[in-house]
Amino acid sequence: MNTGSLIWQYLQIGFTHVLPLGFDHLLFILTLFFMPGGFRSILLACTIFTLAHSLSLALAASGLVLPQANLIEPFIALSIVISALGNIVSKEEGRWRYPLVGLFGLIHGLGFASALKDAGLPSKGFFTALISFNVGVELAQISVLLIAYVLVTIPFGAKTWYKTRLAYPSCAIIAAVGMYWLIERSIV
Repeated sequence: MNTGSLIWQYLQIGFTHVLPLGFDHLLFILTLFFMPGGFRSILLACTIFTLAHSLSLALAASGLVLPQANLIEPFIALSIVISALGNIVSKEEGRWRYPLVGLFGLIHGLGFASALKDAGLPSKGFFTALISFNVGVELAQISVLLIAYVLVTIPFGAKTWYKTRLAYPSCAIIAAVGMYWLIERSIV
């Protein structure tokens, strides 16, 4: 397989792992979207999340870390719950969120490792495929943020009721789904 085909293939795998297949990842990205502090803070949090999950994914894909899905999946669900509830409880932007988002990124990256393991990484072009996968994931995350911005922030962001009628209820629903997954994934 030539380099261009390899890049395209793993870009697609990374993108589709989030859109449409990664519902838990989508919900986590939406918790970042609803963070207090404006779009700049959201982009910073998303970048930290991406760098962290890229690091742990690289460690897992290279075999230096061996994640166990039955342990990682409940923690991914817990990260969704904590992030969503953090948006409701903490009404202001807090720098404490960024290290937490980084920690959650490390956990999500270990979850990505199982998807990438299923797809298989070639021995020739390993790093190209790994980077392409991460770029695909990032493009999907940016797409989610842009779609949410167009559908939510532009029409409703300046409304006085935005947080109480839209952001907080959305985060409560996301937290409830995360809690359901936490219970479901902990039982198995």
